[in-house]
Amino acid sequence: MIRLIRPYIEYEEVEVAFRQVFASGMFTRGDNVEGFRKEIAAYTGASHAFLATSATTALWLCLKRLNIGVGDEVVVSDFSFPATANVVEDLGATPVFADVSLTTFNMLPQALEQAITAKTKAVIFVDALGNPSGIHDILAICQQHNIPLIEDAACAIGSSEFGVRCGAIADMTCFSFHPRKLLTTGEGGAITTNHGQWESWFNRKLNHGAEGMQGYGMDFVDYGYNFRLPELQAVMGRVQLQKLDAIVAERNLIREQYMQLLSPLGFTVQELAEGVVHNVQSLVFRVPSHVNRDALIAAMRQHEVETTIGTYCMSGTTYYKQRYHTVQPNSLQLQQDTLTLPCYAGVDVERVCSAIAQVVQA
Repeated sequence: MIRLIRPYIEYEEVEVAFRQVFASGMFTRGDNVEGFRKEIAAYTGASHAFLATSATTALWLCLKRLNIGVGDEVVVSDFSFPATANVVEDLGATPVFADVSLTTFNMLPQALEQAITAKTKAVIFVDALGNPSGIHDILAICQQHNIPLIEDAACAIGSSEFGVRCGAIADMTCFSFHPRKLLTTGEGGAITTNHGQWESWFNRKLNHGAEGMQGYGMDFVDYGYNFRLPELQAVMGRVQLQKLDAIVAERNLIREQYMQLLSPLGFTVQELAEGVVHNVQSLVFRVPSHVNRDALIAAMRQHEVETTIGTYCMSGTTYYKQRYHTVQPNSLQLQQDTLTLPCYAGVDVERVCSAIAQVVQA
């Protein structure tokens, strides 16, 4: 079976550091956590970075920083994993779904303009499948309306637009280190920002509200949470961050191979805007109109190749469709006709494409 994903990390790469952590007994708040935090900031070009348990908790905390709550609206890219909207819903605010481009899969500027109201308190731009195309256009609209921009870069570490890496573009950026990501710590996430005035707030909130010491104990100056990333997971992250650029370059070469073999069959790859470096977090094609995408996924399993859908039309999920009745047409179309293919070092691209050709030409 050709699997859909394969992590870019081996046990041998972390064994020595793991043994050092066990010997120290410092499984949290150790040197690797601090090192990983600093390295993420340096890599992205952001002034500040904070580690979290997931991109979901990171997004939730960013909305808390903006005091998002009941009566507020947050415009969100509709083509995404539902966590993007769930964090808005959880805080009692209303997610307003903005439709996306059928080529880049990212938020349409005109959809954002139409969605903004007096109640809009933030915008969440999703780098769909790791592609940041158009984020600077969205940033310009947000700045014009004085609305904070949060970048849901769960899939986008290593991507950039116009030479600026994801993590240093928006007011706040959230990353995921889930096993499907190029950089995985099993579970985990991070927040980056260039707003220095928020640094102490994030540090407190991520550490139960503690800031400094009072006598021999911590001084709890606020209420907060335990969203900390453990030491062993930070070790994994540091190892992969060192080779991330090489991973991105390799995946782009694999993308080119797939394009050469699948374009003649009528498959169209997710497009990139000018000036974009895509980490190819997920390699996604739209299937030809005469091909049933779900049937293709099932048939590929018979050929021992694992594939899956692109991602979700959030406004079309059962919960949000019943609650808000505003299904976005482009996003729905993409949920129905996008296909994610295996993309990693050593994947047999010719075998995958040969299987696809056999299925669609049968």
